[in-house]
Amino acid sequence: MPKIIGIIPARYASTRFPGKPLVDIAGKSMIRRVYEQAMKAGSLSKVVVATDDERIADEVKSFGGESVFTASTHQSGTDRCAEVAEQLPEYDIVINIQGDEPFIEPAQIDLLASCFTEDKVQLATLIKSIESQESVYNPNSPKVVIDVNGRAIYFSRSPIPFIRNGEPGVWAEKHQFYKHVGIYGYRTESLKAITKLPPSSLEIAESLEQLRWIENGFYIQTKVTDLETVAIDTPEDLKKLNKLLKALKLE
Repeated sequence: MPKIIGIIPARYASTRFPGKPLVDIAGKSMIRRVYEQAMKAGSLSKVVVATDDERIADEVKSFGGESVFTASTHQSGTDRCAEVAEQLPEYDIVINIQGDEPFIEPAQIDLLASCFTEDKVQLATLIKSIESQESVYNPNSPKVVIDVNGRAIYFSRSPIPFIRNGEPGVWAEKHQFYKHVGIYGYRTESLKAITKLPPSSLEIAESLEQLRWIENGFYIQTKVTDLETVAIDTPEDLKKLNKLLKALKLE
């Protein structure tokens, strides 16, 4: 069986929400909630937080978690995961777990890890069916089209595919659209390879790093999840979540 490590990239200096990993969510820090959820995934042999900040490392240590220091110059969580993979070479597969999804379901992590039962899979991610018209046209919710084997053909912030014989506003009724769920898995050798690639033209155009991989000949296996994720991108998102949790009286 391959050894799988879950890595949670976490940086303090977020442009939109500085200090985000340390914010309080119903009595626990965000990074703690993500870590504890990841630890419940049966597919993972180990879970670590990848950070460049002492404050985050101290918080992880306070609840008994493990962190690994990485450079402050990384442009993405993928790059940060690659540095950890270099430091911990005994792992065959890396699962990149978003540090701003405090209630990520362990089943989603396990579903992603299951993609690697096939030796030929290099990279993997999750997708979810889109049911609402609003999501089809939302540029902040990247869409993905897949082939008959579940491999990603393309990702875009625009609605894809274009429905030629359908009026805008009813496309979700004409075709099964999928949105991308931002959790990645990589074989370690593939992870090291993709982080050495220069930014590609498609990646720059869409501001989606996974297009660099596709443009350079890597394929991304997908699996469909029916579970929703809740990401905290801004202070306003946090206020809404805490209001909901208070209503639910979450301990």
